[in-house]
Amino acid sequence: MINSNTPSKREILTASAIQEIIEQHKSQLSFVFGNGINRYFSKENITWDKLLIELWNKYSKKAKFENQIFKGISFTEFYDAIDIQNTTKKNFSATIQKDVKNTMSLWKHNDDQNIILNKIRALNAPILTTNFDDLIPKSAQLKPYKIPYKGFSDYYPWNCYFSDKKLKNPIDGFGVWYLNGMIKYHRSIKLGLSQYMGNVERVRKMMYQNRGAIGKEEKLAKNWNGYPTWLHIIFNKSLFIIGLGLEENEVFFRWLLIERAKYFKAFPKQKKDGWYITVKKEDDSFLGKKFFLESVGIKVLEVDNYETIYKHIWQ
Repeated sequence: MINSNTPSKREILTASAIQEIIEQHKSQLSFVFGNGINRYFSKENITWDKLLIELWNKYSKKAKFENQIFKGISFTEFYDAIDIQNTTKKNFSATIQKDVKNTMSLWKHNDDQNIILNKIRALNAPILTTNFDDLIPKSAQLKPYKIPYKGFSDYYPWNCYFSDKKLKNPIDGFGVWYLNGMIKYHRSIKLGLSQYMGNVERVRKMMYQNRGAIGKEEKLAKNWNGYPTWLHIIFNKSLFIIGLGLEENEVFFRWLLIERAKYFKAFPKQKKDGWYITVKKEDDSFLGKKFFLESVGIKVLEVDNYETIYKHIWQ
């Protein structure tokens, strides 16, 4: 029985300790970025919650919001509350997706983040991001590419990436891949819960057709439908997660981590590692998040401050 009153031993890691983890696993790494990198390096850009408030005030006839969204509602649910009020409008989803694209297209990148991007480029590692914006490709001066894929859709451009070179497959080297959609294809931007459930359904169909080929050598791996997409990274690379809140509303990525853990349980020889770096937290909700992450095979790395995450470990 777990005694919630008994504190577990917590180790606060130094930048050099994190660097050692990256160095030891560099050939197997992929990095996963959430909005934390934007919040740290591009503070002048509008935040995601502020953008949702703007959309609410534009498309809702109900009371206006000024500063923040209520606690107790996720961002996806907040978007769905907007969508419900406009559900009879033709192509409303595409309209609001264009609004998001147009707003994010104006966001300014900060080249200071290249301290991170240049290191990852030197490691020749893929980047997965849950963001929609193109600030990382702009900072790193990357071009858009596609891996040939017969199932391409601008709703699900999962074979599209940004890089400084063409890749033969997603784990072939440095590139930026978008899990939740990208502003290059506005209809790919996932905002509401039902849209994320569409992602889940698509992944299910891809995963469970020739599932055993996912982690095989290239000749056999080509036999599974996710091979030309970022899904191939999820199951074939160790994940180093940075700047991602991973709150309960991150339903799609949380579900991917669950499916990843199940796959490794079924095929233990294919197992890969995972780490989640965060500033030390004292609140009870962090304990639940840590429990979830450890349950899906992700080790939680706690550090003293954000400078360690976004500067010191990359020096």
